[in-house]
Amino acid sequence: MMTTFAALMGSLPIALSFGAGGDARRPLGLAVVGGLLLSQFLTLYITPVIYLYFERFQEWMSRRRETRQMAKLRAAD
Repeated sequence: MMTTFAALMGSLPIALSFGAGGDARRPLGLAVVGGLLLSQFLTLYITPVIYLYFERFQEWMSRRRETRQMAKLRAAD
């Protein structure tokens, strides 16, 4: 987070088009700021959610496997 924040603050003057020739560099600054914000959002919020879904899927598969094994044992008796 600190690295992203530092890069964001460093590219903010470019995105706000300060200085000489700022109008020409503004699209680059906006792309950098937008990319940093998007990547930070994905890293902090979306990635943990994906891990939670994988964990729930693994638990569901485990329960399903146990149910099938129990059904096979009952059928064998």
